[in-house]
Amino acid sequence: MENNIFELEISKSRFIAYKLDLNSLDDVKGFLSALKKDHKKARHVCYAYVYNKEVISEKCSDDGEPSGTAGYPILNVIKKKNLTNVLVAVVRYFGGIKLGAGGLTRAYTKACAGVLN
Repeated sequence: MENNIFELEISKSRFIAYKLDLNSLDDVKGFLSALKKDHKKARHVCYAYVYNKEVISEKCSDDGEPSGTAGYPILNVIKKKNLTNVLVAVVRYFGGIKLGAGGLTRAYTKACAGVLN
């Protein structure tokens, strides 16, 4: 799984992105539960996925970040790369400095792009 993790720090906040290839939608819940268990002190675990088995399913979550600043930017990167059957989750440890909506959007976009490259 070493190629499926990307980490960056922005203004003392730590962003750790994880990529999971999906075999079914059942994989999503288990993976997110495991991340939340492994990162109990993290402030947010934001994610997005695109899954396609006869019908396209996609979902994203800001997990408490301001609306549209985390989940949608992650989903947007996945879709721009034309990927399916993939989940990207980004764990954020808050560093005490607010990044603002634009800063959050850029940070989650960069983390997602990093784990997908």
